[in-house]
Amino acid sequence: MTFQVNVQHTGDVAVVNCAGRIVRGEPACALKNAVLSQRDARIVVLDLSDVATVDGGGLGMLVFLRRWTKDSGIQMKLVNPSPLVRELLERTQLDHIFDISSVDDALAILGCERYREYGYAATL
Repeated sequence: MTFQVNVQHTGDVAVVNCAGRIVRGEPACALKNAVLSQRDARIVVLDLSDVATVDGGGLGMLVFLRRWTKDSGIQMKLVNPSPLVRELLERTQLDHIFDISSVDDALAILGCERYREYGYAATL
């Protein structure tokens, strides 16, 4: 499964939709480039809904991006990781350093409460 990344903007919030596997090499670099290009964002939301797995290189990249966003005055949130990815974050104790949110939390951040009312919680 190839890694895909797509960035959408809602005001000063950048939503980075990830799909596939975040692994060392091209996928990690693609994620890095997508996030580093969001210098004007106040919040970067990494939507992990469609991420199947993350390896050590991917975890390292997530930690790097957390540091970069923090140093740049940007909040970074991980949204809706799969059970496998969440378990990996818990086992490595990275769940303590990341702000991990549900889809509903992310929609509230984006000011999209009205979408929840109409059943669009799966789309950001």
